[in-house]
Amino acid sequence: MMEAVRDAARERAARDMFHVYDTTLRDGGQGEGMALTVADKLAIAQHLDDLGVGFIEAGWPGAMPKDTEFYRRARTELTLKNATLSAFGSTRKAGVKAADDPQVAALRDSEAPVVCLVAKSYDRHVIEALKTTLDENLAMIRDTVSHLRSEGRRVFLDAEHFFDGYRVNRDYALECVRTAVEAGADVVTLCDTNGGTLPTRLQDVVHEVLQATGARLGIHCHDDAGCAVANTIAAVEAGATHVQGVVNGYGERSGNANLATVVANLQLKMGMQVLPDGAMGELVRVSHAVAEIANQPPRAYQPYVGLSAFAHKAGLHASAIKVSPDLYQHIDPALVGNDMRMLVSEMAGRASVEIKSRELGFDLSQDKATVGRVVERVKDLEAKGFMFEAADASFELLLREEVAGVPTEYFKLESWRVIVERRADGEVVSEATVKVDVKGERIVSTGEGNGPVNALDRALRQALERLYPQLGQLELVDYKVRILDGAHGTGAVTRVLIETSDGEAEWNTIGVDNNIIAASWGAMEDAYNYGLLRQHAGG
Repeated sequence: MMEAVRDAARERAARDMFHVYDTTLRDGGQGEGMALTVADKLAIAQHLDDLGVGFIEAGWPGAMPKDTEFYRRARTELTLKNATLSAFGSTRKAGVKAADDPQVAALRDSEAPVVCLVAKSYDRHVIEALKTTLDENLAMIRDTVSHLRSEGRRVFLDAEHFFDGYRVNRDYALECVRTAVEAGADVVTLCDTNGGTLPTRLQDVVHEVLQATGARLGIHCHDDAGCAVANTIAAVEAGATHVQGVVNGYGERSGNANLATVVANLQLKMGMQVLPDGAMGELVRVSHAVAEIANQPPRAYQPYVGLSAFAHKAGLHASAIKVSPDLYQHIDPALVGNDMRMLVSEMAGRASVEIKSRELGFDLSQDKATVGRVVERVKDLEAKGFMFEAADASFELLLREEVAGVPTEYFKLESWRVIVERRADGEVVSEATVKVDVKGERIVSTGEGNGPVNALDRALRQALERLYPQLGQLELVDYKVRILDGAHGTGAVTRVLIETSDGEAEWNTIGVDNNIIAASWGAMEDAYNYGLLRQHAGG
């Protein structure tokens, strides 16, 4: 028993040597389009703990009622295995004792074991924004840190606008750091608040501050110059042992340092154990879970965790990957919970089709004729407006047709017709009729909808469900239209992408035609055929 306690203590001490400090719920929540409820924050905090971050900064109690509520509920509703909650707030107001400041009282009342204080370290901000003296600002730092330490809180200090302040008044910026440390702050985080510092300059400053003060330093970077992650890594190389960031890089203006990229670089590139054993494999899942809860579209081009991070399209790449995946991949995608994807497009060569076919369960390595037909057909269709990299299900149906010599069809179309009627009262009604052959039976079905595509979908579903009742599980969850040649006005070629789900998986299908309804039908027909194929229905 005692050995287990000692092991746990050693692990905590080792983890405290380097901090991964997440501020998704505070700084990330300030990004445009972000509106997190208390329930959202509690759910995200649990995912962050699963990832194994050391600290979760959940908000500013006292300043934001929602954040005050979060800390109250967290006491009974949040069980953390890895992370420690931190409450964010500012130093006391000028001319008021820290013990009497209501904002400082809210930090105490949050019962968070860690408090992260933001303090001005740029003399211009002290004078123009706080409207106080440089000496009083130092007193505000000293008094607030020492008071919270006396109340049993661990204190970190964010030195706001540090790099701008250091450039203008080096001595004062350094004095802010020294004052915080002397008052009992465990970490002083140097903030590139405006996000305009470049990595070489930032690295030099971190090194200089470390030499001048001996303080334990952290880094907090914004991405206004596109350097937030690079700056964070540069700071660590210069001696910072506390990194702050936001999952998926959310935040004000251009966002914050993307914590997913930061921890992956530190652990996989620099050999630092910054997450618990096995946690790195959760990176993609946590990134996507946070995006889902925050109601933000996943960012496909994010390093490591994006859908496109290990997606390959060019034939030259595919030929090399066929020999060895690491020829065009900097890590094994599985290390972060991602997968390699082979995109099939007009740029695809034989190697791309072979690898993609293998992903789908077809070994065409010895069937050069079929591979050649698929390549030529893809190129021909993409020249007409198709885009199979965005429609894997349609590509699989095409591939199966070339392999088997016949299309995968669970029904055969005789005809469809759509009528759109605007009535005297202004109501617009769409009605569709489809005639299909299903298992040798001719079925005529009519459906109404709030638009022509919706009506067509209802008519087709009604025609098929008696013989394929499992279609009741299918749902069209997304519908996208793209006009491919605007020069032709209303007669332009139209591309339709449809996303469908059966509750277990989602798939995408495509249709292209001069007529938007015909393009929609093509995508819908593939969607239902693929759904029935998945369920091994009929045939």
